[in-house]
Amino acid sequence: MMNKKRTDARNTSFRWRLLPALPLLVMASLSLQAADVDTVLKAEKDKTSAAQASQKRVDALADQADELFQSFKQVNKQIENLQVYNAQLEAQLADQRSTLADLASSIDSAAQMERQLAPLTLKMIASLEQFVALDMPFLVEERQARLERLRSNQSRADLSSAEKFRQVLEAYKIESEYGTRIDSYPETLEIDGQRREVNILRVGRIALLYQTADQQVTAVWDKQAKNWLQLEGSDYRQAVAQGIRIARRQAAVDLLQLPIPAPEVVQ
Repeated sequence: MMNKKRTDARNTSFRWRLLPALPLLVMASLSLQAADVDTVLKAEKDKTSAAQASQKRVDALADQADELFQSFKQVNKQIENLQVYNAQLEAQLADQRSTLADLASSIDSAAQMERQLAPLTLKMIASLEQFVALDMPFLVEERQARLERLRSNQSRADLSSAEKFRQVLEAYKIESEYGTRIDSYPETLEIDGQRREVNILRVGRIALLYQTADQQVTAVWDKQAKNWLQLEGSDYRQAVAQGIRIARRQAAVDLLQLPIPAPEVVQ
């Protein structure tokens, strides 16, 4: 019985000795738990920060990827436009090459034609000179001056072969128009050994006549005899005077009775 009391007393003493230590143990445990919580919270915060940083990097990479994609689309569009432009340029270059080839061929043909043009022009001038010499003698000085000018221009280096040829064609045109017009102009002719002022009347190349200012002498050019043939009678004198007025637009156009030489028979 005594032993039991001693034992209970020892246990009670031990419990009292343990009681002051319990708060320390609890506080230590709480401190450890608080430290663990802080550690966990810090770890979670670090994870969150890391996740946010990672998300930012992902977003930045996504933005860069989108920018690169947009740049790629833009560059690809530019490449497509350049391809279309290059295709157009190729077509233009092909057309220009064809045009240059045609020009080269034309230049060769023009050079060959120019070599043939000079002798042709000279032959045409010679033919025109012969024609004027055999034609009725009207506007003699003017026509001769034109022929001399054509002949002189053939040796001019500042005129192209084409221009020389054009001038010859112009002279042919003028000569051709003489055959379709009625004309009158003053002229000085030798009549019966005297120089006299007359009025020339030319009706195309059908008739060439003159009349003195006093209308006393009227004559017609005889193509076969190659000289002037004086006309007798007042009918021709009045008709020629009226023809002169018509040619000078001093009278209305009217029918004229003129001496027309018979046409020459071509052998």
